[in-house]
Amino acid sequence: MYPLMSILVRYKALFVLGCLFFSLIGCGGMAYKKTVESVDIQKFMGKWYVVAGRTSFLEKGAHNSLEEYFWNEKENRIDIRFSFRKGSFKGKLKKIPQKAWIENKKTKAHWKVQPIWPLKLDYLVIALDESYQWSIIGVPSQSYVWIMTRKPNPSAEEIDLLISKLDELNYSSKDIKLVPQKW
Repeated sequence: MYPLMSILVRYKALFVLGCLFFSLIGCGGMAYKKTVESVDIQKFMGKWYVVAGRTSFLEKGAHNSLEEYFWNEKENRIDIRFSFRKGSFKGKLKKIPQKAWIENKKTKAHWKVQPIWPLKLDYLVIALDESYQWSIIGVPSQSYVWIMTRKPNPSAEEIDLLISKLDELNYSSKDIKLVPQKW
């Protein structure tokens, strides 16, 4: 029994240290704080296809990335279902449930997203189509960015236009990769 407890304590410590490490990534330099003026949370809810971005290590090799947002009235938060196929369109289906809380109550464009407890990360809606057909999500360090659309297979021209919006916003468009989508 004691050796098992020792292993569990060691892994718990590694988990906590890992969380601290990831929360500190990109803390140096100037933080990007610009968001859209407002987000209608009810219009934002639903399916969003992640078509391009500078994504996290968890999303490496992702195909058919899909974010689904649901307003949880009881908990006063957003429940997120993130899913993708690992490595190919027929790869293993990965699901990463997350929770989000609206940080800026005035604009509703700055959230805190919790991919794993106790970690809560900034989530900035930095660009949003008036009719909620596309959105661009960033983080203050600019380490990550997700370009999402309501349609699963936007044209290359549409994606290029969205990537060019990053430059207009003074948000880095460096190292953007397309996320394969085939529905």
